[in-house]
Formats: sequence, structure tokens, C-alpha cells
Amino acid sequence: MASRTGASSPKLTVKRLRDGAPPLPAYQSAGAAGLDLCAALDQPLSIAPGARALVGTGYALAVPAGYEGQVRPRSGLAWKHGVTVLNAPGTIDSDYRGEIQVVLVNHGDRHFVVKPGMRIAQLAICPVARVSLRLVDELDATGRGAGGYGSTGV
Repeated sequence: MASRTGASSPKLTVKRLRDGAPPLPAYQSAGAAGLDLCAALDQPLSIAPGARALVGTGYALAVPAGYEGQVRPRSGLAWKHGVTVLNAPGTIDSDYRGEIQVVLVNHGDRHFVVKPGMRIAQLAICPVARVSLRLVDELDATGRGAGGYGSTGV
């Protein structure tokens, strides 16, 4: 499969970990950047306001070398219910082979019920660069310098 640039797309190998797993991660539109991940639950799971839950997807992945999987919130859950991915984006390294799990947190003011098969997060496959470190006594100067946390404006 060729991408818009003509280069071939990376392949994502997926392993179903149990019978009755939800649908495979899938793009929901032609221009979607992320594949939706669904909850692999046997029964609904209620998350109280301020609480968090680890929700499995029922799948393991083999992310290609040179890439990472980024688990990101779904905007509709965040906007409508205050439910988001706590460690967003969560990173799936290319050498991890365990179940993909999502840490959901309920920032809303009501219990939120995660239903079996519900779309709970999205997965973007992104290239990563590995760097080599070089310890120095001084860094090159920039206009910003050490300014951070709002130093460039709000």
C-alpha cells in the first residue's frame, strides 16, 4: 500500500489475545491520523469522578522498528464526558509485545461507564529518531535561552 508521498506504508502486525476481543483497531475516516482502540471488557466498567482505570484492548502489536505507537485520547470522550488518557500520549515501543492497555481517567463530575467494545482511545504510529548523546560544558546560545513555562507568552 502506497502513502500519499509514494513511499510504502509501515506494516503493523496485530495479535488477537483472546476470543471475543473487540474489533481490530481501525481508522474511522479516510483522513484519520489514528486507529481507534476499543475496550476488551466482559462487562461494563464504571469509572468514578477523579478515578482512573486500566482498560485492555485484547490485542498486542508489533510496531515496526523506527516507529512508536502513541495512545491518545478521543476528543469526543474528553469533550462530552471529561474522560481522557491519563498519560497522553502513552508510548508503545517497537519492542513491546504485551497487551495494549489504556489508562483512562475521569475528570468529569459523574461516573463514566466504559462498555465492552467501546472506542476508548486512538493509536497513531509515528516515526522516532534515536540520538547519540554528547556531554558538553556549555550549550549553544539562543534568543530564548532557559526561559520556559510561559516565557514566550500565554
